[in-house]
Amino acid sequence: MTSPGAPAAFLRSRNFVLFFTGRAVAKLGDAMLPIALSAGLIQQGHGPGAIGAALASLTVFLAGFVIFGGVFCDRFDTRALMIGADLVRVLTQAGMAALFLSGHVVLWQVCAIGAVNGVCAGLFQPGVASTIPRVAADVQGANGLIRTAESLAMLLGPALAGALVGAFSPGGVFAAHAATYLLSALCLGLLRLSPETEWRPAERGSYRADLAEGWREFRARTWMWSVILIWMVYMVTVSGPLVPLTASEIIPADGPGVYGLVNSALGGGTALGGLLALRFRPVRQLRAGSLALLGCCCYPAAVGLGLPPAAMMAAAAAWGVGGGIWSVMWATSVQTQVPGQVLNRIHAYEVAGSLAMMPVGQALAGPAAQLLGGRTVLLAGGFIMVGVSAALLSVPAVRDLRAVTHRAGARPSHDEPPVRRGGGHRDVSA
Repeated sequence: MTSPGAPAAFLRSRNFVLFFTGRAVAKLGDAMLPIALSAGLIQQGHGPGAIGAALASLTVFLAGFVIFGGVFCDRFDTRALMIGADLVRVLTQAGMAALFLSGHVVLWQVCAIGAVNGVCAGLFQPGVASTIPRVAADVQGANGLIRTAESLAMLLGPALAGALVGAFSPGGVFAAHAATYLLSALCLGLLRLSPETEWRPAERGSYRADLAEGWREFRARTWMWSVILIWMVYMVTVSGPLVPLTASEIIPADGPGVYGLVNSALGGGTALGGLLALRFRPVRQLRAGSLALLGCCCYPAAVGLGLPPAAMMAAAAAWGVGGGIWSVMWATSVQTQVPGQVLNRIHAYEVAGSLAMMPVGQALAGPAAQLLGGRTVLLAGGFIMVGVSAALLSVPAVRDLRAVTHRAGARPSHDEPPVRRGGGHRDVSA
């Protein structure tokens, strides 16, 4: 266990405060995007198909490019690439704002901008995993606080977007979104990373060789690829169908207001899970996270059983708490167990593996509901969630992986206060 004073130490770090601020504000902007895009396209006479295409353009290009983004981050200056990705998105979102403010919105242009944003996200995201250990000695505490802030942003973002759309127009939301990326780039640019924290790549071969090396490193860690395989099943059977099926069950029966309250409870539970992970320091993080995932079975089961709104809200909060704890334990394990020289590429592979099956689950939700009934599919999702937790715990490399208090070979930045450490151990077999 780390000492009780550890979280306070990284909170005094200028570097962490800057990185945390940039991530929280950018996530707030990302949470506003679906509302602005949906409202703007509907005002222009487009339907659900256009909204889906616009949102999918970002997701598809993110999933397709993130592996290459991991290679670029390992070969070049990670922070410079992240700043560049943010600045490009400042321009794209400013362009989107101009489209909607002008009233001349062309769908292919919206999708093209979404594709560029997806490529930028694929270039940015791998660097997040390697930057957190460079700005905070307490990696788990940092992940817990960042996860809490992201959850709160997901709660506030849609409400703020709705207010901006009502007061101004969807174009105003896109302008605000561009400003969030500008602030993120500024925060990254102000980081003071001492030379000891910079991961300088050794002499490199070709890009293809780097991709192959990343894949070998990914395959060499049984605990990692086992989790990703199980997570792909989870995405197809539980997470992918969850949003369309819960919306189709709750809104007709109880109204959109109740659906909004249920989603607020889910976001609040996720924030609580992140806060709990600030103080809960298990020796075997993935075992603890896998047990926490048992709480996630409650939400799809509650909707599938047609329980009253209060019960569905409680179940959604339980899903959020379990998912929040798992996400912190998983991110911390990846960031501390993997050497910095290959962390960006390995993180890219696990992000790509996690994202790849989400659209499949979303696409299968409708046919499965027509064949079996939406409530039956949700009930099955609750049982499968228990199986996901059990499957994770059944893999020795997952349940027995011991926590590492700090990544081997990494040093905190020069403004980081010293942190007393407990008895963390590296599992060299990982």
